[in-house]
Amino acid sequence: EADPAVCSHSRRAQLRLCLERLKGLVPLGAAAGRHTTLSLLTRARLHIQKLEDQERRALHQIEQLQREQRHLQRQLEKLGMERVRIDSIGSSLSSERSDSDRGESPRWGTAGERSG
Repeated sequence: EADPAVCSHSRRAQLRLCLERLKGLVPLGAAAGRHTTLSLLTRARLHIQKLEDQERRALHQIEQLQREQRHLQRQLEKLGMERVRIDSIGSSLSSERSDSDRGESPRWGTAGERSG
């Protein structure tokens, strides 16, 4: 059977070790060595709340950036479709030009055919 005094001492030693680790994780300011257990735990709670607020703001910013990315992606797709349409108009115009380049007379005639 375990001796309660030994268990109590071991538990206090474990608690002290955990509090020392906590001091290393929580920003305590100038008087880092002078904190009571209560003030250390209070600072730890405030630090955790600050980190949670930062995380919330970061997640909100990520959501905003993802919305903006989707919007820009849609605009890019529209521009791509517009470019394809313009390219197809341009290629049909250039094929009409190539017909006249091959010596086929245009519908409206040439200046040399006009009588004056």
